[in-house]
Amino acid sequence: MLQNKLGITDSLELARQEEKITKLKAKKLFDSGEINQIEVGTFKGLAAIHRYLFEDIYDFAGKIRTVNLAKNDFQFAPRMFLKASLAYIDQLPQSTFDEIVDKYVEMNIAHPFREGNGRSTRIWLDLILKHELRYVINWSQVDKDDYLLAMQRSPIKTTEIKHVLSAALTDKINDRALYMKGIDYSYYYEGYMEFNTDDLDAQS
Repeated sequence: MLQNKLGITDSLELARQEEKITKLKAKKLFDSGEINQIEVGTFKGLAAIHRYLFEDIYDFAGKIRTVNLAKNDFQFAPRMFLKASLAYIDQLPQSTFDEIVDKYVEMNIAHPFREGNGRSTRIWLDLILKHELRYVINWSQVDKDDYLLAMQRSPIKTTEIKHVLSAALTDKINDRALYMKGIDYSYYYEGYMEFNTDDLDAQS
């Protein structure tokens, strides 16, 4: 289990508190307007998102991981090449939908953080789409199994994930309810389903 600032030693309780705290921070990120200050399409911007969400829980929030990570037999970018990979991703074009999704897939392969990559990077992706194309993804229209399988295959070919995401594009780029529901679905993909983002408040 990950070392954490909360002093929690039970993995289930850590997952519960992580969901609650970071969803509350994701809500605040939108409501405060701070989301509009984040640098778009760079690792610096992604690190700012990750730090904002996870800084109350982990010392590594917003910091490049120092360990190697793998999932489902897929090895993410080796830590010794990670900085070079992130510098490369920063320079990738992002003017079309295909370019943006290709960049998103590359960032997923890099997987720069010890924990919380998917949840942070989906917010990052929406910010690029919003800035460049005036669209975001309605994540509630993205089937969990379709998305996870397409992402699993994306390092080989991005056609499938582009199809899954393009079918869920919406021009409701400033819709608060859409954002909040999107956070809940983003967390649902990772197995976090106990709290509804919009129901949380700082006193709960």
